Amino acid sequence: MQHTPGREDTSVPLTGRIVESFGRRVLVEIAPEERLPAELFGKRLSCVCGDEVTIRPAPAGTADAARVIAVAPRRSRFARTDSRGRTEVLAANLSLLAVVVAPEPASDPYITDRYLAGAALAGIRSILIVNKFDLDTATAPAFQTCIAEYRDAGYPVMLLSAARAQGIEPLQAALRGETAMLVGQSGVGKTTLTNLLAPQSMRSIRTLSPSTGEGRHTSVSTALFRLPGGGELIDSPGVRDYAPPMIEDAMVQVGWPEFLTLAPQCRFNDCLHLREPGCAVVAALATGQLSARRYDGYKRLLNIMRGLAPGYERRR
Repeated sequence: MQHTPGREDTSVPLTGRIVESFGRRVLVEIAPEERLPAELFGKRLSCVCGDEVTIRPAPAGTADAARVIAVAPRRSRFARTDSRGRTEVLAANLSLLAVVVAPEPASDPYITDRYLAGAALAGIRSILIVNKFDLDTATAPAFQTCIAEYRDAGYPVMLLSAARAQGIEPLQAALRGETAMLVGQSGVGKTTLTNLLAPQSMRSIRTLSPSTGEGRHTSVSTALFRLPGGGELIDSPGVRDYAPPMIEDAMVQVGWPEFLTLAPQCRFNDCLHLREPGCAVVAALATGQLSARRYDGYKRLLNIMRGLAPGYERRR
């Protein structure tokens, strides 16, 4: 519920959690089912959904807005690099990133690679949710091969149909006790899934664009919802691209656990798995032990980060 006048209508600071953000305007949960609209105080202060904050309520009898005056240290942060190489934090204090893909619209596996790399960089566990698995296009060999690559790399994969409420129970169990964020490209069904997992959210749903076959942005803000079975779910607007904030070549391979398993066998401790002699990753690639598509995603991310991040440490 929204805030109503009561005990906190004084200048005594309160603590709470950001449950929705609209730029510099936020919604702060100060008690179960009690939320207070607020604005950020000062140009240097920034916060995102999931942040734990201190707010100063507006004086009683005034039309002033409550103000966020401090942000607590974050246990984790999920961020991206924008087109100018700047880091933008998307959500705070996550314990799980759930990357949603679907056969329609066709998900870009290279973006999925980068989401998983961003989670690993932040120390956040990740799972892959394959929505719309009931569609005929989900049986296409190329799509099945792509999903198998992630499973072989060690990522938990969950198959479901949000529209038909099929396969939801295992996901509900996986989310119990977690602060999870749904990410993925527009149109893969994140909003439908959010409404199914957290019925109180009832976010607006739109169909795919008839002209492009791509998803339309349905969620226009990032919002946190309590899950009936325990846990929290953050829904975010769909994206067309994503790049994690990395500042050196060595950080990129953290998103490829199958590489990390082989890396100790490389001749050089600082091997980047490109052209170095004695590279165990390249050797495994040559024998078909590793996915060529996943390896291509690794090289693509290296090139993206070398071109985007200011001060990026390129070893070669």
